[in-house]
Amino acid sequence: MFSWRFGIAGMVILLMTNVALAGEGIPTPESLPGGKIILAMDANSLLDQNKAMFFDVRNPINFGRGHVPGATALPYSGKSKKIVDFDMSLDKFDTSKLPEDKNSVIIIYSHGITGWKSYKAAVSAIHAGYKDVHWMREGFGKWLELGYPTKP
Repeated sequence: MFSWRFGIAGMVILLMTNVALAGEGIPTPESLPGGKIILAMDANSLLDQNKAMFFDVRNPINFGRGHVPGATALPYSGKSKKIVDFDMSLDKFDTSKLPEDKNSVIIIYSHGITGWKSYKAAVSAIHAGYKDVHWMREGFGKWLELGYPTKP
């Protein structure tokens, strides 16, 4: 009977852990009001044509492990919920480091479709008045999967 209680307790802890981890994998929205979702293959084409500026909003460690060539590290730090109508005031994103020209084509990316940092950064850029914001929802993971060039 003693081991039965530990078995139940262990199952409860396991279930709670799985629920907590499931929150980390919440897919981002499939639209970006005021901006555009861009596929990795289309972003690569813009890179080849030198027609866009790339902003990697992952943490500096991940940026240092590899990023899109020419991308600027612009980490997004957030405590807001992973929801469409997140509270920007709870997060930190320095839009002053985006181009001065608010008509510039900018591409913002993070890890992949569960990368809320890139969604929130794109929304923040739109909110700051940028007119041509592209969000690479598929993220750097898809970029790597497709074998596109990277820089360490």
